[in-house]
Amino acid sequence: MMHLALHAVRLLGFADTRAVAQRFNLPQQAVEDALEDAEAQGWTTRSTFAGTSGWSLTEAGRAENERRLAAELGNPDTVQQVYADFLPLNALLQQACTDWQLRPTLTDALAANDHADAAWDAGVLHELKMIDRALAPMTATLTSVLPRFQGYDTRFSIALERATAGEPAWIDRSDVDSCHRVWFELHEDLIATLNLKR
Repeated sequence: MMHLALHAVRLLGFADTRAVAQRFNLPQQAVEDALEDAEAQGWTTRSTFAGTSGWSLTEAGRAENERRLAAELGNPDTVQQVYADFLPLNALLQQACTDWQLRPTLTDALAANDHADAAWDAGVLHELKMIDRALAPMTATLTSVLPRFQGYDTRFSIALERATAGEPAWIDRSDVDSCHRVWFELHEDLIATLNLKR
């Protein structure tokens, strides 16, 4: 319980108990107890600002999370191979999100994308669909060695379906489980698991 609770806080960055529990489908009260125990150990801190309350990891908590991840991983070869496959897709995802946000014009290279150019947006969605197809086998491989990786592909697909159906926020917003948010979380999960730096 403690391992997954700490890791969920790491992946989410700052989140309330309910969100931490939902990340790995854990009982909320058990997660609350684990996070309070972690706070007593100096691994987590609960803070409130702008009417929002949530948990975050301390430096000691981040180190403890990394220690637990290393003990869990054992042989890193499979995850390292997936990470190597992930990196070119990461560049594509970043470009797709940039193209979703910006639509250069002759007079403004940084003009905001007003989503009036259907062909432009269709091109971005096509890129994201290619990433979506590649993500399923990567997630399956990761899940075969570390079950906690389960679901990244499904979450990405759901977000992409919503965006394709006319809800543009599901591409890049941070306050919904968007394509970008899911991808960012997967990236954080991979580098945390392999003890890499962004």
